[in-house]
Amino acid sequence: MDYFKKILRFAKPYRKFGFLNVFFNILYALFSALSFAALIPMLNVLFEESEPVTKLPVYTGMSDIKDYFIDYLGYHVTQFAGDDKMKALVLVIGLVLALFLLKNLFNYLAMYFITFLRNGVLKDVRNSMYQKITELPISYYSEKRKGDVIARITSDVLEIQHSFLSILELIVREPLTILFTILVMFGISAKLTLFVFIFIPIAGAIISRIGKSLKKKSDRVQKEQGEFLSIVEETLGGLRVIKAFNAESRFFKIFSTSTERFFKFSNKLLNRQNLASPTGEFLGILVIGVLLWFGGKMVLVDKTLDASSFIAYMGLAYNILTPAKAISKASFGVKKGNAAAERVLEILETENPIVDKKDAKVKTTFEKDISLENISFKYENDPVLKNFNLNVPKGQTVALVGQSGSGKSTIANLVTRFYDVNEGAIRIDGINLKDISKKSLRNLMGLVTQDSILFNNTVRDNIGMGKDSASDSEIVEAAKIANAHEFIMDLPEGYDTNIGDGGNKLSGGQKQRLSIARAVLKNPPIMILDEATSALDTESERLVQDALEKMMRNRTSIVIAHRLSTIQKADKIIVLQKGKIVEQGNHKELLGKNGVYRKLVEMQSF
Repeated sequence: MDYFKKILRFAKPYRKFGFLNVFFNILYALFSALSFAALIPMLNVLFEESEPVTKLPVYTGMSDIKDYFIDYLGYHVTQFAGDDKMKALVLVIGLVLALFLLKNLFNYLAMYFITFLRNGVLKDVRNSMYQKITELPISYYSEKRKGDVIARITSDVLEIQHSFLSILELIVREPLTILFTILVMFGISAKLTLFVFIFIPIAGAIISRIGKSLKKKSDRVQKEQGEFLSIVEETLGGLRVIKAFNAESRFFKIFSTSTERFFKFSNKLLNRQNLASPTGEFLGILVIGVLLWFGGKMVLVDKTLDASSFIAYMGLAYNILTPAKAISKASFGVKKGNAAAERVLEILETENPIVDKKDAKVKTTFEKDISLENISFKYENDPVLKNFNLNVPKGQTVALVGQSGSGKSTIANLVTRFYDVNEGAIRIDGINLKDISKKSLRNLMGLVTQDSILFNNTVRDNIGMGKDSASDSEIVEAAKIANAHEFIMDLPEGYDTNIGDGGNKLSGGQKQRLSIARAVLKNPPIMILDEATSALDTESERLVQDALEKMMRNRTSIVIAHRLSTIQKADKIIVLQKGKIVEQGNHKELLGKNGVYRKLVEMQSF
């Protein structure tokens, strides 16, 4: 129930709907019991057991509640119908119909209001999860599969609605229906009702036994669903490679193996769940059968109960079965929902290691330099950077070059605070990054990566991400600086053209220029270019390089480059090997040293 309580905190904004649901559920439960009790005077009229009541009865206490209720109705029926039996029957039938109508009306109103609470909680849980997903550091997703995260925000949240939140409908309504029904049953016959209570714990124990393993089975089903969604996500992301290597059958085998496991787990879960309803119904009918025997004996042999009261009593006893089955089903729902809630709350309650301090400074300007002071960092066990030092003065372009795995991209990740250093400090204008709010830090920076990350939207919206409420003229100007305006105008709808999933309707060079336009529009004082031209052909590279040079004018830039031809104009080139600086200087100085940099240049000259 701990998970249930944690999920229920999302219901606070919708508590008025919860109160209205409780109010109408109380009325529903009350009229549910009264509607069956009202059968007694009707049956009395049919069996001609009732005598005309000419005096208004006096209430003497709970012990005579049944007789008082019957005499009270009998008095008003007599007042209305006199000796006309058919008129009395019509009146009593009308009363029964009115009670059943009110019972169902209140049931609808209770369901109507709980709908807003259930769907509101569903919406807010999903919103909280999405917010948490975007807040968590990039390192979190190197351990989690994307498909599993997608499964949690879709199917697991939906499972919470079906299982946990459906209990909200039952918490008040079904127990109160049982309570009011039992009170009326006691009013009709205390002896018979006490006899019923002997069998209820036995039935409850059997049903409880069935539900014990549901959480474990449900957890396996949901994990497997996350597994095959991850396979789908990877397949869609790597479809070209899969087709190029004729690996369709291999991936289908992996996917079908996962769905086969899902099939088996689901069968076990649903068969166990489906056992609850018929078992509950049979046990309920068993109780009804025993009641018929014991109550029939009271009517036919002992003469301690009249036939009309016994028939109404049997209706009330059957009226308990439906809510009892619903409560039983809900208890299975709790066990099943526990697994889903645990997976959802695992994300919601994950601690974000990269958080702003309470007194974090909002930095709006960049004035002096970026300084990396004795920093050490490792992703898992092996250190990537150790006692690393670097200074990037304002207005300069500093290029980082070296073999793959030398720590170039790591430096970019640390400066943008996608990761935090293990030791040492990174400072901007002498202020530790950890003392600056993440939002203001990243407002000072623009990022262009090797993989042009674009979204399934229009050209205008993709560029406009760089600045909220950017005007059309600003977007066009940014596109011109990025050498993108001409090809954009050749698109079917210009700036309003949808570029497809990941910008797949565009070439690599066009996508990269849109990424640059986005960064230009943001107009940050610090630019970080992470291998921005390494995946381009020569012509595209020339256009992109020209765009980059325009963008880097009068800015501080950290450039990570594989193609050394693109960084010859850099103020300082840092040559890295295994996380250490082996050479530094400008292009001309480094060539004169005949060291590592010269070898890299000569290798790329072929």
